[in-house]
Amino acid sequence: MIVFDLGCENQHRFEGWFASNEDFERQLGGKLVTCPLCGNAGVVRLPHASHIRTGGKDRERAPGTAPAGTAWQHYANVGTEILTRLVEHIVENTEDVGPAFPEEARKIHYREMPDRRIRGTASREEVEALTDEGIEVVALPLPAHRLGKTH
Repeated sequence: MIVFDLGCENQHRFEGWFASNEDFERQLGGKLVTCPLCGNAGVVRLPHASHIRTGGKDRERAPGTAPAGTAWQHYANVGTEILTRLVEHIVENTEDVGPAFPEEARKIHYREMPDRRIRGTASREEVEALTDEGIEVVALPLPAHRLGKTH
């Protein structure tokens, strides 16, 4: 398995896991690699720091980092504890507008409504349309226990 740092035309950075370099090239050529945040297929490899294997399996992890195999490990060196605190902060300080998110985001962007912090749900196509209009949208990994909680 090989991991590449990738980026899309909308300046989103993310990781991609591939069986080999050839597998990556095949998928990229077939427009099968898309940005998980906006769905953009204009993806390129980005420079990344090399991983140095020290062989120390019993070595302690840095505070707040995720153990291997955890669900949130793919959030670029952000530990579970830090990510959980970030998500909690965002949930506590935003209004959940649910599936009305694209409509509400547009109203705020075009100053049809007062500025406020919102979160909600949107399809990949809706996110792409918002991004095309210049409206910044960020995918947020909400844990299952927070999905129905509104503030």
